[in-house]
Amino acid sequence: MRIGVLKEVADREQRVALTPEGAGLLIAAGNEVSVEHDCGLGAGFSDDDYAAAGAAVLDRDVALSDTQILLQVRASGTHDVDDGVLEALGPDRTLIANVDPLWMSDNAQRLVGSGANVLALELVPRITRAQSMDVLSSQATVSGYEAVLLAASTSSRMFPMLMTAAGTVAPTKVFVLGAGVAGLQAIATARRLGAVVQAYDVRPAAAEQIRSLGAKALKLEFESADSEDARGYAKAQSEDQNSQQQRLLTPVIADVDVVITTAAIPGAASPELITRDMVDEMSRGSLIIDLAAERGGNCALTVADQIVEHGGVTILGPTDLPSHSARDASQMLSNNITTLLDHLVTDGQLVIDLEDEITAAMLVGAGGEIRNARLLDRVDAPLENGE
Repeated sequence: MRIGVLKEVADREQRVALTPEGAGLLIAAGNEVSVEHDCGLGAGFSDDDYAAAGAAVLDRDVALSDTQILLQVRASGTHDVDDGVLEALGPDRTLIANVDPLWMSDNAQRLVGSGANVLALELVPRITRAQSMDVLSSQATVSGYEAVLLAASTSSRMFPMLMTAAGTVAPTKVFVLGAGVAGLQAIATARRLGAVVQAYDVRPAAAEQIRSLGAKALKLEFESADSEDARGYAKAQSEDQNSQQQRLLTPVIADVDVVITTAAIPGAASPELITRDMVDEMSRGSLIIDLAAERGGNCALTVADQIVEHGGVTILGPTDLPSHSARDASQMLSNNITTLLDHLVTDGQLVIDLEDEITAAMLVGAGGEIRNARLLDRVDAPLENGE
């Protein structure tokens, strides 16, 4: 297969979909790899690194036009800049990227309308044999880690307890809302820095994972059955359940120094866990790091990629945290993608097998038709010929 990698054009995006090591693995498996000039610079990989691995380094137009499989971190249309990909797609071509089809359904329709096979990395199913392909988990690991570093560098307090000649410095109290991959990594990182950590997740099964990392698992006394779907993701709660959560969380949040929120519902707006009134109860100098900012945020006051000051409380909603550790994030992403391609390519040909659980879950569309049932529920009809 002829596989192409482009330089990402989204604002603040420093990752690359395939590292030189990943390119070398694909070439050793009999594929041809072309990369756009300077595609890996943001992650610390030079053109010479790719050339040494056997990849062809080309101008963007050539890399875009002469490939069968195109790899992107973020698909065309999921950012504000026209990257030319949509116009170049067509039948007998395949796009593999973070497409976000359940949130950006109109854009997903346009990509499918090109006639290309469109595979969404974020739709890799959470099953055992697909763990090594799970891009959401690998990138959430980076986000959780970077969220704590951002909190530590922004907070007016030091994280560990210090006993000095000038007196004892109490440890920072950190509260993590949501104990998925990002939340668990945030817990582990905050603990390593010496903070006192407690966490809460609406899924009862998450409590044991929280405790295993040395944090206190907060238990709220309210009805939260049906809190987890069949794929292991948290489900949206009713308005009454949200109100109960907010009421019970208010005194907890008021008593901590740093809150890190990570709660997300696939394909839906972020659940509001922290209201304006709850922020009013927090102490001056407190900090909220909202990892759900891209879809509205878990805090009512969050503004994506901006610093909000409210009553002495600082609220940050970063959406680019994986790019803060772009080299390692790209390495994990590249490993996810090379493992996926090893699964999809048989005897030198890409196989779209709808009987395969992984392929069927990831396939957004093929031949100009939407093939994802959840996306079909969100649109009236698939677009034809990109119109």
